Amino acid sequence: MFVKTNRSTDGANGMSQETTGAPLEIIAASLRRERTRAGLSLTEVARRAGLAKSTLSQLESGTGNPSVETLWALGVALDVPFSRLVEPERPKVRVVRAGKGPTVFAEHSDYACTLLSACPTGARRDIYIVRGEPGTPRRSDPHMTGVVEHIVLCAGRARIGVLDAPEELHPGDYISYPGDVPHIFEALEPGTYGVEISEYI
Repeated sequence: MFVKTNRSTDGANGMSQETTGAPLEIIAASLRRERTRAGLSLTEVARRAGLAKSTLSQLESGTGNPSVETLWALGVALDVPFSRLVEPERPKVRVVRAGKGPTVFAEHSDYACTLLSACPTGARRDIYIVRGEPGTPRRSDPHMTGVVEHIVLCAGRARIGVLDAPEELHPGDYISYPGDVPHIFEALEPGTYGVEISEYI
């Protein structure tokens, strides 16, 4: 499931998709800005991200519909944090109400990622709410070199960590693991969610 800008319910995963976040125009502007900053062509960024050039062109024009996997791949290709592609300019005081914020959905699993706070200038971290439901696990490809992910599980039960050795977490449990290797988030109970901090070392 991909970026949504209004309220709906997806029959495949049953997740409510009410969100005012991650609007396509912000993603489009961010992709154009970061590609220009990096001095890369559409063809080169698409190649690095494993996308068709036409797909990237659609995303930059605001007509595409990217999944969380696509945005992570583009972040790696552009060497920028995921958050830089989805967050608008921030005010000095910012409140994110429950169920709001820039949210993207996984393509093949019942998993959603809501950005709470992108790393400000001089910092190297992003903060998210991550949610999953039992079913197909969310398997992530490696992110940028040096990324470390930290998760505190808030509700439910999940297997989280590096792909070949995940740990089972219960509410209140904490785990950290390298995000630059394949990793997994597998919800074992309905309503599983946690707070994730991605640290860019």
